[in-house]
Amino acid sequence: MPDLDRRPRRTFAVISHPDAGKSTLTEALVLHAQVIAEAGAVHGKAGRKGTVSDWMAMERSRGISISSTALQFAYRDHVVNLVDTPGHADFSEDTYRVLSAVDSAVMLVDAAKGLEPQTLKLFRVCARRGLPVITVINKWDRPGRDALELMDEIESQIGLRPTPLTWPVGVPGDFHGVLDRRTGGFVRYTRTAGGATRAPEEHLTAEAALAAAGEDWERASEEAELLTADGGDHDQSTFLAGRTTPVLFASALLNFGVAQLLDTLLELAPAPGPTPLAAGGAREVDADFSAYVFKVQAGMDANHRDRLAYARVCSGVFERGMVVTHAATGKPFATKYAHTVFGKERSSVETASPGDIVGLVNANALRVGDTIYDGVPAEFPEIESFAPEHFVSARVIDAGRYKRFRRGIEQLDQEGVVQVLRSELRGDQAPVLAAVGPMQFEVVAARMETEFHAPIRMDNLAYSLALHTTPEHAGTISGFSGVEVMTRSDGTVLALFPDKWKADSVRRQAPGVVLEALPVGGGR
Repeated sequence: MPDLDRRPRRTFAVISHPDAGKSTLTEALVLHAQVIAEAGAVHGKAGRKGTVSDWMAMERSRGISISSTALQFAYRDHVVNLVDTPGHADFSEDTYRVLSAVDSAVMLVDAAKGLEPQTLKLFRVCARRGLPVITVINKWDRPGRDALELMDEIESQIGLRPTPLTWPVGVPGDFHGVLDRRTGGFVRYTRTAGGATRAPEEHLTAEAALAAAGEDWERASEEAELLTADGGDHDQSTFLAGRTTPVLFASALLNFGVAQLLDTLLELAPAPGPTPLAAGGAREVDADFSAYVFKVQAGMDANHRDRLAYARVCSGVFERGMVVTHAATGKPFATKYAHTVFGKERSSVETASPGDIVGLVNANALRVGDTIYDGVPAEFPEIESFAPEHFVSARVIDAGRYKRFRRGIEQLDQEGVVQVLRSELRGDQAPVLAAVGPMQFEVVAARMETEFHAPIRMDNLAYSLALHTTPEHAGTISGFSGVEVMTRSDGTVLALFPDKWKADSVRRQAPGVVLEALPVGGGR
């Protein structure tokens, strides 16, 4: 990629409920940016291409995203850093980490299903973080709900005023194109074979649109006027303040409306700004170099046994080979091997600017949430770990592979695939794995077998609640039957309970003990 340092950046995440078409949209965006020539199938069916962003074997076999992925590409006069996130709720903790590393979010809503539980949860996370959200109503080429009804639902359910930039011409399932509310013109789409290539667009005046689309155009025009009368026009200040959400209508599978989304991101989404510091204040983008790690990933390439730390550049200019300081230890860290990332593919990067995602290779000292900096010291707030609800004990099946087992569990812990809990009672032979969702355990089992060649056996534990406590109170809590106290790898002491009623019982019988709820969402 050419030197892109002087180009403005846009860094955003794509988030949605499972099956809303997130990975399809991700690939459609890079197709429209002319980074790839042809889109692949997205459902992981045998003999068909997989999406650029879904590279893990489990992702391709199941047709879902289970790991976040960074994609950097140029579009028009900008550099775009797109972070695809896991769609399944079991991997929501990975999504929360990604939301700490972006400046805005594209929320995908299924035209037939509307706001689903995971969609609502992610909208609220964006609101708490102050992330501006652009909403895309996807799958308008299929039967679905009324467009005005969907706008009402967004406002009533999440408190954001929808301000549609485009409005569909044609009912769900009969998608001709969109009315561009800013120009009053008609953007008419033409299907391509299987949606594998960019859909041709034709821009028509209102008069030509009436002749071409008839009643569908009249209906779209009337509804657009209703939106204006109701205050549904875009206002940049309220969008950036997180009070309104621009809305676009699309079919990612057919590549309809994708170009409008890319253009909207460049025109409306915020550029990288100051990053809050742990001690207060903020690091300005033109200050000395600083970055923080929001993801660690190994096993991306079977031919290279390395580990990649994804770091979001917050300030200054990153230069490959520079020696920076690791804030957690105060030790120097050399950046000789640094890459830009495009899904699984990567290439050496010489420089990077605020908003860029840099992959630091073999950064074994770096953990999720760590800060690195040059010049004036900086340390950003840690990225929270959230309350697990599922617990298993793990043992290696072949005792002769214990060293591989221990190394693999440590690696997956550092990546944040699961939380690893230990106690003197259980020892290192049988650590407890804790997860937000049970599918995380499937990822652990698959990677332990394929990457570390140490197949494991996992036994379910009868716990569903973890509360924070202190070392001083651990002994008291452990004295109650059906309760276990363990220490997470970050030093947090957790009390595990079968349910909240048991926790309440312990509180009543030992009123002085500390039992605090863990974060359940939010992030940086």
